[in-house]
Amino acid sequence: MMNEKISTIMTTEVITVGPEDNLDHAKQLLEEHEVEHLPVVDDGKLVGILSYYDLWEVNKEFKEYSKVKVKEIMTRKVVHLEPNDKIGTATEVLLHNLFQAIPITDSDRNLVGIVTNLDILCRSYKKEYPKHYENFKYFK
Repeated sequence: MMNEKISTIMTTEVITVGPEDNLDHAKQLLEEHEVEHLPVVDDGKLVGILSYYDLWEVNKEFKEYSKVKVKEIMTRKVVHLEPNDKIGTATEVLLHNLFQAIPITDSDRNLVGIVTNLDILCRSYKKEYPKHYENFKYFK
């Protein structure tokens, strides 16, 4: 499994936000789609990432989400991988950095997918327990 390509497990229909969007919109997307991270894209290119934790930090400062743009708080130096990279590489990056998600881009930084630690766990479980795999609602 660790030698398989990331493309075999990545989500390709990625929920994203733009750098000019306000945090109210980002929070709504995070909650509506039940995701923890939103890649920030500008013209299809990955320019940052925003997490629930980032919103929590803003909330601690008592700022109104509607008055703060995504680009003001997003993480700009985003670790990303490409579809042909191995699941083992993604696992190593996730564990080493304590990340929960890694955006997947093409060589021009166009966002093409995202891989989460849960995606890897699900793939592992499916390989070990294929008969039980379909009993869980998360699994695709």
